[in-house]
Amino acid sequence: MTSERTTAPEAGHPGPSALPMTVPSPGLPARVRIHEVGARDGLQNEKATVPTAVKAEFVHRLAAAGLSTVEATSFVHPKWVPQLADAEELFPQLQDIEGVHLPVLVPNERGLDRALALGARRIAVFGSATETFARRNLNRTVAESLAMFEPVVARAKDAGVHVRGYLSMCFGDPWEGPVPIGQVVRVAKELTELGCDELSLGDTIGVATPGHVDALLTGLAETGVGADMIGVHFHDTYGQALSNTLAALRHGVTTVDASAGGLGGCPYAKSATGNLATEDLVWMLHGLGIETGVDLAALTATSVWLAGHLGRPSPSRTVRALAGAAADQPESPLRAAGRQQQTSEAHKAAPENEE
Repeated sequence: MTSERTTAPEAGHPGPSALPMTVPSPGLPARVRIHEVGARDGLQNEKATVPTAVKAEFVHRLAAAGLSTVEATSFVHPKWVPQLADAEELFPQLQDIEGVHLPVLVPNERGLDRALALGARRIAVFGSATETFARRNLNRTVAESLAMFEPVVARAKDAGVHVRGYLSMCFGDPWEGPVPIGQVVRVAKELTELGCDELSLGDTIGVATPGHVDALLTGLAETGVGADMIGVHFHDTYGQALSNTLAALRHGVTTVDASAGGLGGCPYAKSATGNLATEDLVWMLHGLGIETGVDLAALTATSVWLAGHLGRPSPSRTVRALAGAAADQPESPLRAAGRQQQTSEAHKAAPENEE
């Protein structure tokens, strides 16, 4: 899946403390594709700029852990997101990753030009369901932002590039309060009519509840926007991200956004806390017997590794639980993975191994 520059953690059974008991529930999909956003949505919210080499290694480790989609970076102007100002430097360092989609966020045609010049094959545009957030985040009305996206989506489709449309503030807005379902459905429908292949519904400030999720997905289905083109992006501000995800799965949604270690939020909405942690999501999905292709031990080791670079523990409950369990079981694959990663880093630091 990846080049030899990243040492993949050991395969095998992580032990009884690292795997949930599998008890399937009827009415759920057999497999879920996790759209990993930690390297973009997560790192863009860090106060300190993460070195490009660490970002590249992070993406490689996520790919090695079995994530099939890893959102790599953003081609937004550095003035607005300085943490991702190294997009042109980073993206070429990821081209040795095979079999993994590496979408990038683009805000406008200039961002699209930059992404296409580096060979990006998947892009995302970022819109809002509310006027206040659209003005604060995009300096445009909702209608004006959709007009801005129109040539971006058209040109991307002409180039054979997959387009994802992010729609933020789908459940609540910190300035406007609860967002009417009909309003979200209208903007979502307009995004799909532009030509987006996929639509990610964002609970930007984490106020959604399962009944609200059910109502929105029902409203979208009634206008022809089916679960097959929908992804869900929940924040865990009120501890509802997993229950909301389960509600979406029961509607047939099979794409779920998550961030390794629970990194991220929204820099333009101060009440937005971290994204749904990928490890927490994987624990739930595997417990339900739903396939993800993700090695939970390897993913947890990756988040522990990144937390070391960030200088703080991961907020993910699963990461904390498994990291603690690994410490009590010296021979567990998770601990072995950590040793392998440290050894790999030591070799890379030696002058004779510099690339």
